[in-house]
Amino acid sequence: MKSVIIGLCILLFIFAAQAGTFLDTFDDEKLVNYQELVMFGIDALGPSPWEIIDGELEIINKGAPRLLTIGEEMWQDYDIEFNVKPLEKHGPGIIGIAARIKGTWGVVCGIDDFEGPAAEPIATCFGGNLRGLSFFTYDKKPHRLLKLRKWATFKLSVHGKRLTFWINGKQVLGPVILEAKIFEHGVEFPDYPNGRIGLGLTNYTARFDNFKATGPGIPNTDGLSVTSQTKLATTWGNLKQARDNITPPKEK
Repeated sequence: MKSVIIGLCILLFIFAAQAGTFLDTFDDEKLVNYQELVMFGIDALGPSPWEIIDGELEIINKGAPRLLTIGEEMWQDYDIEFNVKPLEKHGPGIIGIAARIKGTWGVVCGIDDFEGPAAEPIATCFGGNLRGLSFFTYDKKPHRLLKLRKWATFKLSVHGKRLTFWINGKQVLGPVILEAKIFEHGVEFPDYPNGRIGLGLTNYTARFDNFKATGPGIPNTDGLSVTSQTKLATTWGNLKQARDNITPPKEK
């Protein structure tokens, strides 16, 4: 029995050693290997609104819901997280975190108030053809909107067919079971076995920072372990957020 436990520990150690961490603190002022996906069949107007300012990713979006995606479509099990600070709200909208994006299909969790001013805002997880109009809601429940000019942390954990959504360290939705579904009118929804990661919104001006994904098959940022430069970058990102939470944003 003891030898079995030792063997399992060795296997777990090897598995953990193979896991890597992608981290983008946006301090290099470059968006490399990112792809934008405009959602809900809406055509984007004008140039991409994503911009890096003072080491943070900013977007001013008053139109089509947009996702900024990165990673490889073979990525499968991972934890994704980022920090987001909504600066201004322009109408009914959503701030979301996305997983297992393959082509135009994927899963998104977020906070939205699309149902109108009389309805409560909700936390929701939905999947489907993000470029089209076919969606299935896996879970939802009432949840207050994010506070303006305050940092929040989104986290999405996807392992096997289980997906869980957190905000500020508190579990909000899940575990959601991602199963393939076929409806009578012929629309098929996959179980989303693997895919890229993403962040996005509509009808907000917001800033993002410390975009991170950890899991097997994900290469370490700059080929380094998470015990050196990655931790330093995370600490710097946290210091930036503490500074911004006590300093009003610059006038534009």
